[in-house]
Amino acid sequence: MKKLIACLIVAPLLAASSVFAAGDKEAGKAKAAACVACHSADGNSAIAMNPKLAGQSETYLLKQLKEFKSKKRENATMYGMVAGLSEQDMEDLAAYYASHTIKVGSADEKLMKKGEQIYRSGDASKGISACMACHGPNGGGIPSANFPAIGGQHSEYVVNQLKAFSAGQRANDGGKMMQNIAGKMNTADMEAVASYVQGLQ
Repeated sequence: MKKLIACLIVAPLLAASSVFAAGDKEAGKAKAAACVACHSADGNSAIAMNPKLAGQSETYLLKQLKEFKSKKRENATMYGMVAGLSEQDMEDLAAYYASHTIKVGSADEKLMKKGEQIYRSGDASKGISACMACHGPNGGGIPSANFPAIGGQHSEYVVNQLKAFSAGQRANDGGKMMQNIAGKMNTADMEAVASYVQGLQ
């Protein structure tokens, strides 16, 4: 409960400093040609290690693009992709991908129970808070606080991000929220919740 309260307190604070996008999705469509190989034309990546961008909030997508460009978020491939982008380019791309709808996958039935438990209730014995406190009951996120939509996301990508947060290799989370949570999870926890998220809508 304390974790839920903390999340609800932090959310408005993050919202106050969030990046507000004002992109042109039609302009973004043309600019997205370079993104298709990894993320597909509609943002529903067919490659499980690459994130689905479809339906993500504009503010969150813009934040990530800016942080790849500043190298606050690590990813050698993305460094090259964003190097030549202007502020307007990034806003347009964010608007374009936000305008699409994510295609939800399915969860592994063997991992469903454990994944749902962690997502909806957390694990008090390990100090893991419920994922839905910040990502919503259906995985839609909280755009005003830059908490991303994760429902329908590839499980492989989610596991990789949880591991990166746990190891401190990804550190662009406000207040180290994800680093602290992922650091308390073992691989089985990560795989279970990631599988559940893949089928969440």
